[in-house]
Amino acid sequence: MLGVLSNRTYRHLFLAQVIALVGTGLATVALGLLAYNIAGANAGSVLGTALAIKMVAYVVIAPVVGAFANRLPRRAFLVSMDLVRAAVAICLPFVTQAWQVYVLVFVLQSASAAFTPTFQATIPDVLPDENDYTRALSLSRLAYDMESLVSPILAAALLTVISFHSLFAGTVVGFLCSAALVMTVSLPKSPAVEVTGSVYKKTFRGISIYLRTPRLLGLLALNFAAAAASSMVIVNTVVYVESKLGRSSSDVSLGLAAFGCGSMLMALILPKLLDRRPDRPAMLLGASVMTVGLGFGTVVAAAGGRFEWPAFLATWFVIGLGYSMTLTPSGRLLRRSAGSTDRPAVFAAQFSLSHVCWLITYPVAGSLGAKIGMTGILPVMAVLTALGTAAAWWIWPARDPDIVEHEHPAPEDESHLGEGERTARSQHRHPFTIDDRHPTWPRKTKDD
Repeated sequence: MLGVLSNRTYRHLFLAQVIALVGTGLATVALGLLAYNIAGANAGSVLGTALAIKMVAYVVIAPVVGAFANRLPRRAFLVSMDLVRAAVAICLPFVTQAWQVYVLVFVLQSASAAFTPTFQATIPDVLPDENDYTRALSLSRLAYDMESLVSPILAAALLTVISFHSLFAGTVVGFLCSAALVMTVSLPKSPAVEVTGSVYKKTFRGISIYLRTPRLLGLLALNFAAAAASSMVIVNTVVYVESKLGRSSSDVSLGLAAFGCGSMLMALILPKLLDRRPDRPAMLLGASVMTVGLGFGTVVAAAGGRFEWPAFLATWFVIGLGYSMTLTPSGRLLRRSAGSTDRPAVFAAQFSLSHVCWLITYPVAGSLGAKIGMTGILPVMAVLTALGTAAAWWIWPARDPDIVEHEHPAPEDESHLGEGERTARSQHRHPFTIDDRHPTWPRKTKDD
């Protein structure tokens, strides 16, 4: 897997991602302490509002940026977003009011919503070989999981010698280092093709392509399944461990670590698995594993007993395995489903729509869990995960070739019919994606 790091451009981009993630992790810890410093016992309300603002920024800003990202110089744009995030991090230690936190969080997360999909859409152009790109996706998954484990530990160590305000300095350094690393490489240019129509059409072009592509509709259903399962872990681990099991707060980190370890192990296994298996069965298996894990967790929570703690850790580990298997290959689907011109918009659509799923499942896991308890919320989240999995099985065709035979009956398409392999007077086949010339997916397809 590490062989892909021999590509200098990707190596620098990956290091930029890792350093920025650690900085973001430090900011997450510091933001919680800042909220308590400002609001005291109402810190939870401040943090909850800040997280809601984060999700709104992700959902709203990403499609807007994705619509125009192919017209912007990639390197300059990515560096600019890193500098905006660094500037916000510099300001955060000096705020004294909750509304100031909200404004800065919106600016910070808007910059992240602009940076992340553009960054993700750049990697397929840097690594055109599918095997290399698959390994890059696994490394990215490892980076996210390692950040969730390392950042809290690093923050705790730093807090023994510095104040929480100084943690924001680590965030600033992370974003500045990320910007410096991006500056050291030359990034491929995406073809700038003018998209006709209104600003509305341009903004929602990526989402429109996404929702007209069957495999991506299946991916959206899998995003919902993954959001339901991970929301149970992210929102309710602390409640389960401290309230239901009566264990110490330090054991909360063990629960989250079990989930992270499962995710990282699967990220290490996936490249070889995807060398032999298509994306669809692997991702559907991952969603099924999450469903089974939550079902097992329901039984464990209801039974209780002396073995509940190790069984809980095993459950979270299994959910982590399924989570990584479900989401890690998603970049491969996005790359297959859009031309290079539309790729930033489609990656932005994935970023936005996946966070809509979390915007739905977070409140269900949190608010409903508080009312019905852990033995009640586990089966609810299991059912939601199962529904997402079943929808993906139904929506995503089992036969999903890249090269699709289709018809162009209009006379003005005669020149286009010469592209690819012509199979009849008005038919030909080639790698098929939704675009202006191909507005709908053919009902019947033939493999190459």
